[in-house]
Amino acid sequence: MDKNLISGLILAGGRGSRMGNVDKGLQPFRGSTMVAQVLERLAPQVGSVGINANRNLDTYAALGVPVWADETPDFAGPVAGLEAGLRHCATPFLLAVPCDSPFLPYDLAERLLTALEENEADVAFAATREAGMRVQAHPVFCLVRSSRLPVLSTYLAEGGRRVDGWYKELKSVEVLFEDADAFRNINTLDELQGLDDTLPPTLAKVASCIDGYDPDALSVRGAQRIIRDFVQPVHSREMVALRAALGRVLARDLVSPINVPAHDNSAMDGYALRGSDLPGEGVASLRVIGVAYAGKPSGLVPGPGECVRIMTGGVMPEGCDSVLPQEFVEQESEDAITLRAGVIKPGDNRRFAGEDLKLGSAALKTGRIIRPADLGLIASLGIAEVPVQRRLRVAFFSTGDELRSIGEGLDEGCVYDSNRYTIYGMLQRLGCDIVDMGIVRDDPDALEEALRSACENADAIVTSGGVSVGAADYTKQVMARLGDVTFWKIGMRPGRPLAFGRVSSNGRSAFLFGLPGNPVAVMVSFYFFAREALLRMMGAEAPLPLLKARSGGAIRKKPGRTEYQRGIVAPGADGMPEVRITGSQGSGILRSMSEANCMVVLHDEQGNVATGDMVDILPFEGLV
Repeated sequence: MDKNLISGLILAGGRGSRMGNVDKGLQPFRGSTMVAQVLERLAPQVGSVGINANRNLDTYAALGVPVWADETPDFAGPVAGLEAGLRHCATPFLLAVPCDSPFLPYDLAERLLTALEENEADVAFAATREAGMRVQAHPVFCLVRSSRLPVLSTYLAEGGRRVDGWYKELKSVEVLFEDADAFRNINTLDELQGLDDTLPPTLAKVASCIDGYDPDALSVRGAQRIIRDFVQPVHSREMVALRAALGRVLARDLVSPINVPAHDNSAMDGYALRGSDLPGEGVASLRVIGVAYAGKPSGLVPGPGECVRIMTGGVMPEGCDSVLPQEFVEQESEDAITLRAGVIKPGDNRRFAGEDLKLGSAALKTGRIIRPADLGLIASLGIAEVPVQRRLRVAFFSTGDELRSIGEGLDEGCVYDSNRYTIYGMLQRLGCDIVDMGIVRDDPDALEEALRSACENADAIVTSGGVSVGAADYTKQVMARLGDVTFWKIGMRPGRPLAFGRVSSNGRSAFLFGLPGNPVAVMVSFYFFAREALLRMMGAEAPLPLLKARSGGAIRKKPGRTEYQRGIVAPGADGMPEVRITGSQGSGILRSMSEANCMVVLHDEQGNVATGDMVDILPFEGLV
């Protein structure tokens, strides 16, 4: 099919009365507008596209296509828009589609044109088979011979308005499509929002995708999946100086403005020569005509039987394609060298322009957490400022009347609040801007005030304590009143209770991670649930780096839940990584976490581990 024979027309001239008289085509949908979605599907099928609209003409024109208003007055419906399109059509055919059908088929033009030509018809329109096998015509999705404009204009002038009535005297053909949803018209705002899968999902909707979902018996993998699908990235960028970009998340692909290296150059010290001068057997002598230094183009052009002394990084002289390392030279003087056959092949030791990075290619991809080596790479491109995601703002606090801050005396039954310091350290390692809200009393008003303040001033909230079975009922009531929050009992040890969701206050919202109160359970829950979600909010993808190690001893474990044991990994007698657990694994023993250098991850399906079995470990280096 020659698409240049067809002009496309998007009919957006209606009043949108069923949507409250809003301009239907300009309603937000899946990150853009409905008309933009239609344009994206229609444009590849035709040679050019125009839009029929009767208001907001400048807004439609901003899409980069011509816009034509009705020429028949009083909003004469789709047929008036079709007439306007045909009056401006410079091709043999015009394909019309409505602005409120963003799912139109990608093969619409091809199938309609094929049917029209095979049947020598004037008009071809789409149809679908509905429930009960009834065929439903969709005459607004039509391909028309542009020469039939007089017939349509006469129909309008006589007061005709039906979109399926103007071509009654012409030959038409109906083309049956299988996908009825592709021709769906979105007529109400509720319907529009229901189909917009870019709107934030509800927890219930996300959880419904988990087979056998039970909040009181949820697997680790199930909880991780729900959190991953529910959390949305924060779209906010800023430019920072190169040195300030370390540890930040790259906000868009960093495109190389140059070739790296900029020129063909030598990979080592030696002699640049023509591959055709290499001897096939015996030895050969070449005359040295000069020296090429790195950073100083020599301008030398050796002829046959000549070479150039060249330093590492030196620009390859014109005509040279190989470099002979200086250690392979058998005899050498200032003006001549001797080399033996077979020491190198043509093309050896030459680095091509753009070999590391080509001009216009992505040096670093969106979502990368910038590391020290990346700073050097960016500097090599001459880039001084880097586009990064803004830092994620995270508020955190501990709950409990038994907690005391450092510097306060310990009453009987009280403990110092260690969790806030652990959470502080973990958030710092992620590169977050953090808001320490201290200790919140076991009081519903105090908790509500803290949550409201947190979500009005942060993107995410991390709490410790108050989510276990024995916690006061007001915790659930307050969190549920402020948003979409659920409480889980997860099949894991340590850290079974977890609260997760989104809370809102005064038009602001934040994702909530309610961690258990036991010190080790706080760390385990943070790293295996909150960490990846916070990174996702930052626009980064950085899954936990699980590695394999040999177990240095037996570990007791029942299948059916995930266990996280603190371990110490070190080279075994054969040099291979070997891990042993640190002893008592109680969830309140923070000292064992400090002594450990890794976490042994024993998955749901695993049972007892024998000495020598391979297990997954999470190294702490760079993580905690």
